[in-house]
Amino acid sequence: MTPPSPWLLRWPQAMRPGASALDLACGSGRHLRLLAGRGMRVCGVDRDAQALSHSEGLAELICADIEQGPWPLDGRQFDLVLVSNYLWRPLLPLIRAAVAPGGWLIYETFADGQQHIGRPARPEFLLQPGELLRACEGLRIVAFEDGFDAAAVNPRHVQRVAAVRENPAAPTAPAGSVLRSYVLDAAGSHGPGGGAE
Repeated sequence: MTPPSPWLLRWPQAMRPGASALDLACGSGRHLRLLAGRGMRVCGVDRDAQALSHSEGLAELICADIEQGPWPLDGRQFDLVLVSNYLWRPLLPLIRAAVAPGGWLIYETFADGQQHIGRPARPEFLLQPGELLRACEGLRIVAFEDGFDAAAVNPRHVQRVAAVRENPAAPTAPAGSVLRSYVLDAAGSHGPGGGAE
C-alpha cells in the first residue's frame, strides 16, 4: 500500500486522539489507517465500494459519488478534513465548510504543469497557480506550497495547504502576548508539540 502523505505527517497537531477526521476520496484507506491508529474517530468517503472494503471496521465508511450525487455530509463538521490527490472544484466550498471551529484542513493535489510530465493531464484535475490558497478563504493559512516536488517518490507538480478554522470561542491571548501560532514541523523545533502555543 502507498505510504501516508508526508504533508499530512508534517502536521501531527492536526491528528489529536479522540478528535474527528474526514478523509475525502479516501480510496483503499492509507490515511484512514494512520488516523485511526492515532486514536481519531474517522470517516472515509469514496465512490468505490471495493476500495472502501479494505477499511471495514476501521472507520465510518460512506460509499457515495460526491461529484454526481448529493453531498453525504450535510451539516457535519470535523476536527480534521483531509483531501489528497483529488479535485472537484464544485465541492471546494463544502469541503471548507466541513472544517469545525478549531479544526484543520490538510489538502494536497496535482497542479498545473503536471500535464507535461504525466497524469493527470486534464485541466479540470489540475489546480491553477494559487487556486488552493484562494479556496481556503475564511481559514487561517498555516502553510502553503505551490510548485514541483522533485523529492517525492513520484516527482510531480503539486499544491498543498494546511489551514485552520480559528475558534472564536477559544480563549484569546492576553494583551501584549504573542499571537496564537502553530508548530511548523513534525519535530516541533518551532515550539511545543500539540498544536497552538
